[in-house]
Amino acid sequence: MEWERAKSYILLAFLLLNAGLGWLLFTEYSRYTLDADRLGDIHTVLSQNNINLYTPLPRRFAPMRHLNVSGGHYEIPALLDIFFDGEAFSSITDTNYYLFETEDTRLEISNGFISFDNRGSLGENSGGIISRENALKISDAFIQEHFPDFVRDMVLEEDLGFNIIYRQSYRGQLIHSNYIEFFIVPQGIAWVEMEFGRVLGYSAETRMIFAPDEVLLTFMQRVRHVMDEPIFIRHMDIVYNQEYASDQEDAVFPAVPFYRIFIRGEDFPFLINAYTNVIL
Repeated sequence: MEWERAKSYILLAFLLLNAGLGWLLFTEYSRYTLDADRLGDIHTVLSQNNINLYTPLPRRFAPMRHLNVSGGHYEIPALLDIFFDGEAFSSITDTNYYLFETEDTRLEISNGFISFDNRGSLGENSGGIISRENALKISDAFIQEHFPDFVRDMVLEEDLGFNIIYRQSYRGQLIHSNYIEFFIVPQGIAWVEMEFGRVLGYSAETRMIFAPDEVLLTFMQRVRHVMDEPIFIRHMDIVYNQEYASDQEDAVFPAVPFYRIFIRGEDFPFLINAYTNVIL
């Protein structure tokens, strides 16, 4: 009889403990989540300043760790296989500069920046147009074969073709500063530009980040003095971005959380440091 009563007390204690832990988790989650009142307030303030939101905002702003990213990390033989496919080439090499050429193509690696130019693709008889679908097939196939950890981020239509940008994804987070950019025309790839370091992993400690509504207030204060027309925010997200880079592979610089704010009529986003709430 006493044992049955003791088991009941133990079970009750476990239930109370679980309830307490659940409440603490809920409180912690709510602490870093935009509630309906704050969402309504930021919509109102932006509207009063001629700024309109046409996208869901990131709701969570829990503390985040930065990423450690090396300087430019490239394997020259692998790049030659990718871009020249065994063709003959001449080369010039220096400490921070490499140049490889054929009659119609040119690969240049300078201070951690890679540029490939397919000069034959934009000749006088290059007329015609390419559909978005076909352009994406070309760049997607290249990425899937050679850089499968990069994902498509932006597609911009130009007069002669499509500018398509991919960024590295690390554990579901985009690294804005690690990118590969294509220009695709009817004849294929016209040029490629890329810059990326090797992701070494997360730092040990987390830091508080600013909430999305606070970041939008900073954005509002910046743009309302330089743009007279109504502003339409079409997308907002959080990515990692490396402000300082190096062409030295053994150098390490942090990639920190940044908010990106895209507005209608502009191809590229405003970047705001999530740790400091300062526009880049």
